[in-house]
Formats: sequence, C-alpha cells, structure tokens
Amino acid sequence: MSNKEEKFQILAKTLFGLEDVLAKEIEELGGTDIKKLNRAVEYTGDTELLYKSNLYLRTALRILLPIASFKVINQQTLYNGIKEIDWTKYLSVDGSFLIKSFANSIAFNNSTFVALKAKDAIVDQFREKFDKRPSVDKNDPDLQIDVYISENKAIVSLDSSGKPLNQRRYRKSGGEAPLNEVLAAGLILMSAWDKKSNFIDPMCGSGTLLIEAALIATNRPPNLLRTDFSFVNWPSFNKNLWEKIREEAKSNIIEINKKDFKIIGSDINLRSLEITQTNISQAGLSKIISLRHTSFEKFIAPPKSGHIVFNPPYGERLKVKEIESFYAMIGSTLKHKWTDYNAWILTCNLPLLKHIGLKPTTKFKLFNAKLECKFINFTIFEGKKEDLIKN
Repeated sequence: MSNKEEKFQILAKTLFGLEDVLAKEIEELGGTDIKKLNRAVEYTGDTELLYKSNLYLRTALRILLPIASFKVINQQTLYNGIKEIDWTKYLSVDGSFLIKSFANSIAFNNSTFVALKAKDAIVDQFREKFDKRPSVDKNDPDLQIDVYISENKAIVSLDSSGKPLNQRRYRKSGGEAPLNEVLAAGLILMSAWDKKSNFIDPMCGSGTLLIEAALIATNRPPNLLRTDFSFVNWPSFNKNLWEKIREEAKSNIIEINKKDFKIIGSDINLRSLEITQTNISQAGLSKIISLRHTSFEKFIAPPKSGHIVFNPPYGERLKVKEIESFYAMIGSTLKHKWTDYNAWILTCNLPLLKHIGLKPTTKFKLFNAKLECKFINFTIFEGKKEDLIKN
C-alpha cells in the first residue's frame, strides 16, 4: 500500500440502484477492471486512487481495501484465518480498532458473533507478540475493519473511510427525515442535469439536493470538508500525496454565480428554510443557492429550461384524501407552470404516483433507507389531454 504505483483491488459500497452511477464515477476517476456488484462496485487502482475515491466519489458510502480472503466452515477456521493476517502492518499495539461484520451463510448467521471472533483473533496475535493488545474503540478507532462472509468465503478489508462518506460535514441539522447525501447526489447524476441550466427543488427540506447540485456544478469534491478519513491513521499513510490531492482538488473548483444559471430551493415551512440556510452556509455555497418561502403552487418557475428535482412528502402525517389531492396538485402544477422543464420526483409511496396524472418518461428503483422508492422523470411540455394517464 505504501507504493503509489502498486495496483490493488478496491471495493466501493453504495446504495441499491446507484451501482451504475458509481461505476461511471469510478471510471472517470481512473479506476480499471470495474465490476458492478449488489450495492457495491469493485475496481483496480493505486494509493492515489484510494485517496481520491474517498474525496471525490459522490455516490460511494465506504471505500474498502480487501487484504485477505479465505474459506470458512466454522468459528475455528474464521479465527485462524483472521489470526494469520499480520495485523502489525496496519495497527500498532497502542492503537485502537473496530470491526464491522456481515454474515450470510449456514455456518454464520450472527454478525455480532463474527465480529467478536475476529476481535479475539487480532487481540490474541498482539498478546502473543507483545504481551499487550490494542483497544476496541466504537467511536473513533484508528483502524476500522470489515469482515464479510458469504456462504463459505470470508473477505477481510480495511475500511479507508471510517465514518460513512455521506457524512459530508456540511449538515448542521437535518430536520425531519433528511435525504441521504449519497442518494441525493445519485438522483442528480441519474437525472443527467447539464450543470448549466436552472436546478430547482421546490420542497427542499434541509437542502440536501440543492447543496449536492451546487457541489456538482462547482466541481467541488463532496468530502472536501472532511479530515477524519481512516486511512490517515494507517502506518502506510502518504501525507504528501494526500495534501497534493487536496490542493489539486481546491484548484479545480469552478467559480459560478447566479447569473450563469439558478439553483433555487423553496419550502412552505420556514423552519426548514432556516435549517437549509445554515447547511448552505456551512458548505460555503451561499453565493450560489437562493431560497424562497413559498408553496409549490405559488412558486414561479425561472425563465428558460431546467431541472426540477424534489422529494415530496410520502403522506405519513396526512390523511389519504389530503395526500392524494396533494399529489394531484403536483401533477397539475407541473403541467401548467413548468413547461420545458425536466421534472424528477422521488417517492416511497408508490400508489400515489397515479394521482400525479402525467405519463412518466423514465423510472428507476431505489431505496431511501429501508423504503423502496421510485425516481420518476416527467418531461413537461405543452400537450393535449391524451398525454395524461387516465386514472
């Protein structure tokens, strides 16, 4: 890992439905031998690409570095396989670590037990060599380890990210049910926004879609505000290379202003707008994003074409008739007030989609936390009544 030119396998984890978007990001960043998996993308790169993956990838949750794989049939083979890894290459005896595990096999159906056995193996190795052991730290470990077991195969990886990469450090408050930053970035990239036309979120909540859009438009790496990546604690950490990557990233930021195009958010809830403004300021994007306090019905679309992307309420706190009328209003407003705009809506209440009353152009299946969602595209143009779906 210490040699910048050395190539090795890297695994980027993501959310269901974002694998294609992440694979494209990785290719653009310089990854090779790219293979799409379930909620993950595997690729080949070097230390520089590992660092850049943490800094630049908008749709990755974690960047893992696999260091060993072996066959497991019971707890003893798991213990032996973990213990055979030379952990002194990655962790000092005075350091701290945390193990996260996932098990899907007949022999192992308890991920907590897998993590416990792996911990025992690492601790025993250090005790035998040094008569002392590193500690377990659940909050801020020096080394985070990922143990994945599927059927009879175990894969052990170093988690180079530490805390999930959706924690961009710009969100001071999320309000109610904030959208995951990785999902928000994925939605924008899937919508194929050109970064030159207007971008509107008329139900912006805490502003995640707006901020991610502005980060994309200005070529700002999503995790430029972060300094707590796990790889900075590795013995092999190349500080000079990391500082060079960060400085290069800063120099490539594009300066834009509201005259080029508009990124506008609005919400009927004034408290939500206050939270949004705080988050926008923390992200350093106050000069780029504008906010309005108004309802969707009264929102006046900016001239010229653009993208309107939003995540309307799912109806948890509204009566059935109210939420059905609300979604019917969305469709009517889009049809009559947003001509020439490309509209994208994320909803996890799938039966409500028919009440929008517009014919979708594209549909994607995604998950927001554990909720199955649809990301729907409507191209808005002046048309006839037969363009509407008959309910």
